[in-house]
Amino acid sequence: MKISWLGHACFMIKTDSGKVIITDPFDDSVGYPQPRAAADLVTVSHQHFDHNAVKMVLGKPKVIQTAGENILNGLKIIGISCYHDDAKGSLRGKNLIFIFEENDLRLCHLGDLGHIPDQKLLGEIGHVDVLFIPVGGLYTIDASEAKEVISLVNPRCVAPMHYKTSYLKLPISPIDNFLKYFPEHIVIDQLEISPEKLPEKTQVVVLNLDIQK
Repeated sequence: MKISWLGHACFMIKTDSGKVIITDPFDDSVGYPQPRAAADLVTVSHQHFDHNAVKMVLGKPKVIQTAGENILNGLKIIGISCYHDDAKGSLRGKNLIFIFEENDLRLCHLGDLGHIPDQKLLGEIGHVDVLFIPVGGLYTIDASEAKEVISLVNPRCVAPMHYKTSYLKLPISPIDNFLKYFPEHIVIDQLEISPEKLPEKTQVVVLNLDIQK
C-alpha cells in the first residue's frame, strides 16, 4: 500500500489491488490546497466541514459514513462508533473509527477521536499495522493523550494528523507538541507499506503534505 497525506485528517491510500481510498476530505475553507484527486472509496468520520466534503473528491466513489462492515472487491472496511469528545458525545457528538483490511495489512483511521478508548473499544479496534491519529487537541485528543492511545493500541506505524500548520486556520496545537514524545520519528513524502516492510517496534512517520494537482 502507498499512503499520502493530503492535509488535516485526509489521506490517500492506494491499495495493492489498485483501489484508491480518501479519508475525511475537507472543504475550501479549511486552508489547505484542495486536493484534485479521484477515489474509489471515501470514508467520513463525522459530519463536520473539515471531514465530510465528499463533493470535493473526483470520480464516483462509494461513500461510507456509518458504522458496520463493508467489502469492496476484497478490501474490508469496518466502521466503529465512538465519540468526538470525552463526555460520551454530549459536546461534539459521535465519531467513526475506520479499519481497512487487505492482504494481511490492517490500517486504522481514528477520525476526530475525542477520548481514550476503553477496553471494549480497544477490542473492536484490534490489531493495527498503521494508525492515523489526531494529535492537535481542542477538538480531539491532544498530544499526551495520543501518546497514551498509541501505547494502548501498539501499532507498527503511526501517522499523526489533525494538527496546526501554516495552512490550517483552526486553533489547534502544532505537531511539535506530539513529536517531543517520539524523538526518533521520521519525515517522508509517502509511506509505502507491506507486511514485510513493517517495523519491529512502533515507528512514528510524519508525512509531508502531498498537493494533488
